[in-house]
Amino acid sequence: MALAEASGPAVQPDDGKDRPLYDDVRLLGQILGDIVREQEGEAAFELVEAIRRLSVAYERKSDAEAGRNLDQLLKRLSPAETVSVIRAFSYFSHLANIAEDRHHLRRRAVHEAREEHQDGSLARSFERLGEAGVGVERIARTLRRSYVSPVLTAHPTEVQRKSTLDAERAIADLLAERDDLHTPRARARNEAMLRARIAQLWQTRMIRTVKLTVADEIENALGYYRTTFIRELPELYAELEERLGQPVAPFFRMGNWIGGDRDGNPNVDADTLARAVRRHGETVLRHYLDEAVALGAELSLSRSLVAATPDLFALAERAGDREPRRDDEPYRRALAGIHARLAATLAALTGETAPAGPLPPGPAYRHPGAFLADLRVIEDSLMRNHGGPLVAVRLKPLIRAVEIFGFHLATTDLRQSSDRHEAVIAELLSAARIEPAYAALGEPEKQALLLRLLSDPRPLRVRNAAYSDGALSELAILETAAALRRAFGPDTIRHYIISHTEAVSDLLEVLLLQKESGLMAGTLAPEDWAGAEADLVVVPLFETIEDLRASERIMRAFYDLPGIERLVRNSGGVQDVMLGYSDSNKDGGYLTSTWELYCASTALARLFEEKPGLTLRLFHGRGGAVGRGGGPSYQAILAQPPATVKGQIRLTEQGEVINAKYANPEIGRRNLETLMAAALEATLLAREEVAPPEFLAAAAELSEASMRAYRALVYEMPGFADYFFAATPISEIAQLNIGSRPASRKANRRIEDLRAIPWSFSWGQSRVALPGWYGFGSAVESFLAGDPHGRGELLMRMEAGWPFFRALLSNMDMVLAKADIGMAARYAELVPDRALARAVFDAIEAEWQRTWNALELVTRRPRLADNPTLARSIAHRFPYIAPLNHLQVELLRRWRAGQVDDKAQRGILISINGIAAGLRNTG
Repeated sequence: MALAEASGPAVQPDDGKDRPLYDDVRLLGQILGDIVREQEGEAAFELVEAIRRLSVAYERKSDAEAGRNLDQLLKRLSPAETVSVIRAFSYFSHLANIAEDRHHLRRRAVHEAREEHQDGSLARSFERLGEAGVGVERIARTLRRSYVSPVLTAHPTEVQRKSTLDAERAIADLLAERDDLHTPRARARNEAMLRARIAQLWQTRMIRTVKLTVADEIENALGYYRTTFIRELPELYAELEERLGQPVAPFFRMGNWIGGDRDGNPNVDADTLARAVRRHGETVLRHYLDEAVALGAELSLSRSLVAATPDLFALAERAGDREPRRDDEPYRRALAGIHARLAATLAALTGETAPAGPLPPGPAYRHPGAFLADLRVIEDSLMRNHGGPLVAVRLKPLIRAVEIFGFHLATTDLRQSSDRHEAVIAELLSAARIEPAYAALGEPEKQALLLRLLSDPRPLRVRNAAYSDGALSELAILETAAALRRAFGPDTIRHYIISHTEAVSDLLEVLLLQKESGLMAGTLAPEDWAGAEADLVVVPLFETIEDLRASERIMRAFYDLPGIERLVRNSGGVQDVMLGYSDSNKDGGYLTSTWELYCASTALARLFEEKPGLTLRLFHGRGGAVGRGGGPSYQAILAQPPATVKGQIRLTEQGEVINAKYANPEIGRRNLETLMAAALEATLLAREEVAPPEFLAAAAELSEASMRAYRALVYEMPGFADYFFAATPISEIAQLNIGSRPASRKANRRIEDLRAIPWSFSWGQSRVALPGWYGFGSAVESFLAGDPHGRGELLMRMEAGWPFFRALLSNMDMVLAKADIGMAARYAELVPDRALARAVFDAIEAEWQRTWNALELVTRRPRLADNPTLARSIAHRFPYIAPLNHLQVELLRRWRAGQVDDKAQRGILISINGIAAGLRNTG
C-alpha cells in the first residue's frame, strides 16, 4: 500500500534480523497512505502512489522510461498537488527515521543479550582496556582528571518545529511499546494511537511562519535536557561505577552556546545570556524539586521500625515540619525541609515559584554543595540502616545529577569575533586618552600596551563618557556573566571563545575586557603575578587554513609573554583551544581541512608537553555534515592524533544532529555512552608514536594538491558564486526561519562571507555534498603520477594502518554514497547562464568521478562495504527522497521565473525539510 510496498531493499537478508524494521516501515507507511487518502482524497493518494512507483523503478532499476515519465508527471502537477506530494514524501522520511532508530535499539539489545558488545559501548571499551592490561585503578585515575563535554549550539540547520518533534517522539514511544504487545487487542489499540499521532503530524504545519528567536532556541534545547540528559547521564555514571567497583569523578559535563554565542548574531546580548542561565537553572531546580517530592513519597520509613543516624534526625528537626502524621518518619520530614529550601533557591535564582510543598519556602541553598551535603546525610543514614536498595533507585541518580548539573545545568560559553573586541578596546582607550588609534597599531605595539594595562589595577572606563551601543553591549555581556557566576556558581560560565583569532593581541584583549568587567582578580604586574586569576578561560578559535597553521606559533608567543603562564596556572591550569572544522573546510576543502586540523592538534599537543602541570583541552567545532566535521563521533575521537585527547575533549553538537542523537532518551544515552567510551579508549589505548614519516609526507602532499583543486573551483573559477546561488536552494534556505542567526556575515554573495553552515546545507540539498569530497580525486591522481604502483600501495597501507586516514576515507565514503551526481545535474539546469552551468558542472562531475575511482582504489572495496546499516537505509530511502529533489527543482524554477505564490513557497520550504530529514546529516 501507499509509501510502504517498496520500503525494503530489493534483496532482504535470509536471517530475517531486519524483518521488524521492514514491518515497522510498512505499517507507518500504510497508515500515512491511509491518512493521505482520507484527508486529501483518492486522487491525491493515487498520485502519490504513481510517483512512488516511477521513482522506485527509476532509482532502483535505472529504468530510463520511468525516469522520463516521472519527470513529465511532476512538471504537470498543480501547486496544490505539488505541496500534497511533497508533504507525503517528507513525512515518510520522518517516519522512516523513527523506524530505523527503533530498529537500531532493537538490534543493540539483541547484541547485549548475547554479550556481543559493539564498538562505542562502555562494555566493549572495558573489554579492550582489560585486554590491554589497563586496570580499574588506572581508569579511575584517568577519569578523575578528565573532562568530556558535548556543547549544544543553535546553528541554523534544525529544520523541524518543536510541535513536529513532540509528535514524532510520541510515535517513537508507541513503536517501542509495540515490541512488547502480543495480543490482537493491545496491538490494535497501539495502531489506533499511531494513527492518531500520524494524523496529528499531517494536520500540523511543518514549517515555521516566523523566524526563531534566541528565546525559542533556548527552550528547544532545554527539551533535550528534560527528556535525555538529566536522567540518562546519571544512569551512565552508575554503569561506570558498577564496572569500576568504585565511585567515579564527575568528568562528563554538558556545555551550551545558546544565549552566549554572539558571533555574527546581533540578537544575542546580556539579556539573552541572563535568560539562558536562568532557564537552565529553573529547569534543573524543578527536576530536583520533583525528585524531592518523589523521594518523600518513597522514603516512608518509620523510626519505630528502622534506625536512622543522628545527622538524619538533626536534618529532619531543622526542617521544622510539625505535621503529626510525619512525626515518626524522619526521612520524609528531612525531605520536606529540602523541598522548602529548593523552592526558596528557585525563587532566589530565577524569580519563579515552585509548586506548593509540605512546608513553605525555607532558607535558600547558597550553592549546590550545601544541597548535596543534605542528600549525603540521607544516603549515609540509609546505607547504615539497611536502606541500601532504596538508595540506588532514585537518591543516587539525584546525587549524581547535582554533581553534574549543579544549579546551572550546563556551562554556557561566551563567543564573539576578535574584531568586535578590538573595536571595544579602541573605544575605551580613546575615551581614556591612552591611545587615540589602537586599531592602527602594529602587533608588537598592541601587545606591549595591553600588557601594560593588564598590569595596571585602575579601570579604563571614564565616568559619563559617551560610549557606543556596541561597546556598552559587549561590556554588559561580561558584567552579566560575572553576576551570573556569583549567583549560580563558577561553572555557569567558564569559557570565552574568540572567533577569528589571528594574533596574540586577540587573546590579550579579552583578558583586558575581563579585568574591566570584574572577571579578573589581581594584575599581571610582577609583584602581583602570584595572585592574578582570570575567571574565564580565554579560548582562541582557529578557523581558516591559515589560522590553523599559525595556531601553535600564536599560542607559543602568548605563553612566552610575562605573567601569562602563571595567570593560567592560577586560573585552573587548563588551556582550551577551539579548532574550526566548518570554515577551514570552506576555505581549503575537506581533505586539506582535516589534515590541517590534524597538524594543528599535534603541534599544540607538543607545545603543552613542554609545560608540565598545564592541560591542553581541544574543543572541536564539528557540525552535522561531513564537510563540517560531522560523521560518527566514536571514530572521529579515536582518529585524533596521539596525545591530543588525554581525557580532555569538548565538541559541538549542532542543528538537526542534536535531534537525531538526543530526542529519544535511549538513543541519547547510547550517543553519550559513545563519547565516554571513545574518550576512554583514545586516552588509555592511544599509541604514543606518531604515524610513520612516509604517511605524514603523503598526507601533506595530498592536502596541497587537494587544496589547489578545491580553490581552483570555488575561489578562482569565474562565476562560481553565481552558479552556487542558482544551482542550490541557498537563497530559499535563508527564508526557512530555522535559526536566529543570519545566513551570511555580510550582505553580499561572496563565498568568503557566507557562513559555512548554509554553505554545507545547500550542497546537501542539491545532492552534490561538495564540501565532503571535492579535491580528493585530483589529489590522488596527482600523487600517483610517475609511480602509480608504489604510491598506490602506500595509500592502501595508510588506509589499513592509520586511524586518521581511515576515518577520513570512511566519512568520504558515506558522503559519496548519499550524494547523487545525476540529481545534481538537475539542479545545474537552474543556472540561467548555460555556458557557466556547463563549465562548473563539468568540473564537479569530473572531480566526482576521479574521487569515486580514487576511493575505490585506496579502500579496495565498494561503497559502504563497512557500513551495511547505512547501505540498507540508502537502498530503501533514496526512491522516496528523489521525488522531493525533482519537485524542489521544479518549484525553484517556477519561483525564480516569477510564479510566486504561497503554495509554491510552502512546497519549496517543505521539500527542504523532507530532504534534510531523509539524508539526516546535511547541516
